[in-house]
Amino acid sequence: MKAAPLGEQLREWRMRRRMSQMDLALDTEMSTRHLSFIETGRSKPSAAMLQRIADCLEVPHRARNALLLAAGYAPDYQERALDSPEMAAMKAIVEHVLKGHEPYPALAVDRHWNMVAANDAIAILIEQVSPELLTPPINVLRIALHPDGLAPQIVNYGLWRAHILHRLDLQIEASADAGLIALRDEIAAYPGPANDNHGAVSSIAVPLVLDTIAGRISFVSTVTIFGTPVDITLSELAIEAFFPADAESAALLARLAQPS
Repeated sequence: MKAAPLGEQLREWRMRRRMSQMDLALDTEMSTRHLSFIETGRSKPSAAMLQRIADCLEVPHRARNALLLAAGYAPDYQERALDSPEMAAMKAIVEHVLKGHEPYPALAVDRHWNMVAANDAIAILIEQVSPELLTPPINVLRIALHPDGLAPQIVNYGLWRAHILHRLDLQIEASADAGLIALRDEIAAYPGPANDNHGAVSSIAVPLVLDTIAGRISFVSTVTIFGTPVDITLSELAIEAFFPADAESAALLARLAQPS
């Protein structure tokens, strides 16, 4: 498909960020007239000006390349697979972080929540998941809410489902990613299991409470992203680390990590 003209893309990002032309013009230190001319195609910004506008609008790296190409410039950001030779050092760092989080589960995902790496402790989360859902690409949000995935084990399924959908909504608002929109539509249509109760809403974090083969485990999770990356793959990579939410869960996970 032919990419939209530069002005249309900028206007869409500005509207998505709920900014007026005057707001954006002030933030980028240009006149409203000049910005209007850029959006209507009557003026072409320099590459530096375009990057300044993208900074103010918090445009993701992948979309910045589209802006630069639409303006007739070469893209600034490369995209290299995590398993490519150029990314070997970064892949080693990711694997080191995941391994260091054991005996608690941790995984790395791409922009569409497809799992690209995980530590050994992730087994506790996927031991009852249907093999079909573990065929690459493995999508962790699909696993989390699919009836053949984690859904039947999640004690507070309603709350966790609402949390995941809200998280996706925020990502879609920030990125306008068509793949995330399709993923949200898919998982929002999954039927809920019999244990669909909303539970109590935490004021600090939303727990994931699982009834596993070994017993009930409560997790809270954190998401880590890389700071100031210049590679698209790295800018879109996130590491989700699960921590025990209570002493009982921590003790159970510690016992499971002991050699048989």
